[in-house]
Amino acid sequence: MRSDRIAADSAVTALAPLVWGSTYLVTTEFLPPDRPLLAATVRALPAGLILLAIGRQLPRGEWWWRAAALGTLNIGAFLYLLFVAAYHLPGGVAALVMAVQPTIVLALSSGLLKERITTASAVACVLGLAGVGLLALAPGAGVDAVGVCAGLLGAVSMAAGIVLTKRWGRPPGTGLLTFTGWQLSAGGIVLLPVMLFGEGLPASVDGRNVAGFAYLGLVGALLAYAVWFRGVERLPAFTVSVLGFGSPLAAMTLGYVVLDETLSPAQLCGALLVLVAVCLALPRKPKGRKRVSPPPPSRQSRLSRASRPAPR
Repeated sequence: MRSDRIAADSAVTALAPLVWGSTYLVTTEFLPPDRPLLAATVRALPAGLILLAIGRQLPRGEWWWRAAALGTLNIGAFLYLLFVAAYHLPGGVAALVMAVQPTIVLALSSGLLKERITTASAVACVLGLAGVGLLALAPGAGVDAVGVCAGLLGAVSMAAGIVLTKRWGRPPGTGLLTFTGWQLSAGGIVLLPVMLFGEGLPASVDGRNVAGFAYLGLVGALLAYAVWFRGVERLPAFTVSVLGFGSPLAAMTLGYVVLDETLSPAQLCGALLVLVAVCLALPRKPKGRKRVSPPPPSRQSRLSRASRPAPR
């Protein structure tokens, strides 16, 4: 029964990175060019305010700074660095750089959560990274230093956010959507002044831009992050991070379906390696010793016990 619940939780959590895999396509095809701060702010802040309005609950005590820290790591800094990477790198290469996140989560979980590093976990990291590499490093793929640095810093930010979310949990009496709203709002508030002073507002926005922002805000943030934080609560931190490998898989599939990109045999092998890595990362029921029931007493022993005098 427990294994069925783990499989169900993993499948639901995987929906978030699958949605996030469309970020690269939406950024390049629907959003105004060279506006990573605007894209990150509009994605986070409106969705967070909507959830706050629904939940009608603000943080209390130490959860003010905890929500701010988690919102900055999981949302604000991560989204900004994600969009910088998306603008400077092809989608597959950006996904490859971000794929170091499970390795970082594995190291942080060992130190902060006292989770044991197993052979399966280490192999999953190697296979996942190799698989994403086969998916992303197509011949002629452009590599930009700014994009690579942004992707690496984004992976570190999200990894730290996952581990701290797992360590601190959720305050009693606070719903999942409200908890998600705290983080989206905090991340958006951190981004807003930086966006206004660093980029400013665009001179014009067309219907295509509005559609892109609406999709990223409502589907890519409000719904996807609620699903993601639910998974962080129910699954080991490393398992959640490895499920993030679904993002480059989705990016590859969308490139094939929407942009008429071709898939090489190496990319198909990469997709298979990613799936194997995810299977290895799923938690397993610990093997315990089989309890052996004692053999039923013989008829002779039953008779001898029955013939004993009762204790006085």
